Amino acid sequence: MSGTGVKGEKFMSSGADDRHANRALDTPGMLRVNARFNNRFRRALDILVSSLALLLALPIMLLIALIVRLDSPGPALFRQTRMTQDRRNNTLAESIEGPERRRVLYAGRPFKFLKFRTMYVGARQRFPELYAYDYTDEEIKTIKFKVADDPRVTRAGRWLRKTSLDELPNFWNVLTGDMTLCGPRPEIPEMSPYYSPEQLKKFRVTAGLTGPAQVGGRGELTFQETADIDADYVKQRSLKGDLKILWQTVVAVVKQRGAE
Repeated sequence: MSGTGVKGEKFMSSGADDRHANRALDTPGMLRVNARFNNRFRRALDILVSSLALLLALPIMLLIALIVRLDSPGPALFRQTRMTQDRRNNTLAESIEGPERRRVLYAGRPFKFLKFRTMYVGARQRFPELYAYDYTDEEIKTIKFKVADDPRVTRAGRWLRKTSLDELPNFWNVLTGDMTLCGPRPEIPEMSPYYSPEQLKKFRVTAGLTGPAQVGGRGELTFQETADIDADYVKQRSLKGDLKILWQTVVAVVKQRGAE
């Protein structure tokens, strides 16, 4: 009888081990299912919120466009090449562009970023030193892109930046899928060479309308601090965390925290 008992214990133990093994084998599959669900939920939320925002804000956006046009010569909208999610696994792509055949590195997939114009037309020609994007190793550690009393910014632009209303056209980028509601803010290609291999993880996800850096310091952060925060966000990204950031963004915009 005792022999039978031992065999029974071994049988039960083996069955339990099999169940644990099956659960362990199922874990990657469960993670993939959860990831697919989260991505689909995010995209559905992106389409819903951006559609409603563009529809409800249309009268305000038309008024802002008129104010921008009356305040200074030039178009109401500003279009700029920015970078979003890349699937090349943290590598830089090189492109030769323009009549001057300039060499451009892309850490992410380029797209046309939209916002209301807040600077004078021709600012790049008037202040070329602010568009050089040529930094030493020491400079890149402390560089901030928020310029006090920026001479490039128009009178209407200062108000738009302070209220964050200049970013309303970003909802179009969200609707088209180039951006999402929550993620690292889209970067300009000129800053690609200054990302470390670890910081390039930022481009594993779609660029966001708002993100961890926007609620964690916004314009007060250095380039390196922002890149580190974005890379950490990608490693720890969760749907619950994104919803928290979205709420914190609403509070920050209402309080005009970190805005110019």
